[in-house]
Amino acid sequence: MKKVTLYSQPECPPCEVVKLFMREYGIEYVEKNIKEDTGAREFLMKRLKSYSTPTITVGDLVISGFDLEALKAALEI
Repeated sequence: MKKVTLYSQPECPPCEVVKLFMREYGIEYVEKNIKEDTGAREFLMKRLKSYSTPTITVGDLVISGFDLEALKAALEI
C-alpha cells in the first residue's frame, strides 16, 4: 500500500469526515496538524502547492480539498 498522509487542522469538519472514511476502510495514514506543525504547514503550501485542508497525499498523488471520490480512486477502493 502507498503511504498516505493527511494534512489537517482543528475544527475542520471535512478533515473529520476523511478520518472517519480512513477508519471505516482500515487505511493506515499519518496525520499532520498544520496548526501545530509549522514544518508541515510550510511543506503543504510550498511543496504541495495546497492552501486548504484536508489535503491528502497517496504516494506521489496530491488531493487538495475534500474529494472522497478522488481519494477512493487513489486508494483503489
